[in-house]
Amino acid sequence: MILSTMNDLPGYRVTEVLGDVFGLTVLVRSGASSLEAGLKTLLGGEPRGMTKELHDFRMEARSRLIRAAEDKGADAVLAVRYESSDLRDLGTEICAYGTAVRVQKVD
Repeated sequence: MILSTMNDLPGYRVTEVLGDVFGLTVLVRSGASSLEAGLKTLLGGEPRGMTKELHDFRMEARSRLIRAAEDKGADAVLAVRYESSDLRDLGTEICAYGTAVRVQKVD
């Protein structure tokens, strides 16, 4: 699966647009990473535990995006974007989205 943040794909021609696709996940903060983040707020520095959790959950949203595109029969997803939203005390929603397409390599 080719993922691109661009609206087109150099070297390829879009042969069919299959529609929008997304992958969604919710990061519920663990007690340890929340405690670490709270201490880092007071003391300064990067809360590495939370950074790792956010990275892992972003990759999960990406994997779900790819599965959704594969389910539609896509070869690629264009205009890929990531978005996150705070869910108050529950955690963080992370969404990867884009346009599923079929492409053909141009000679």
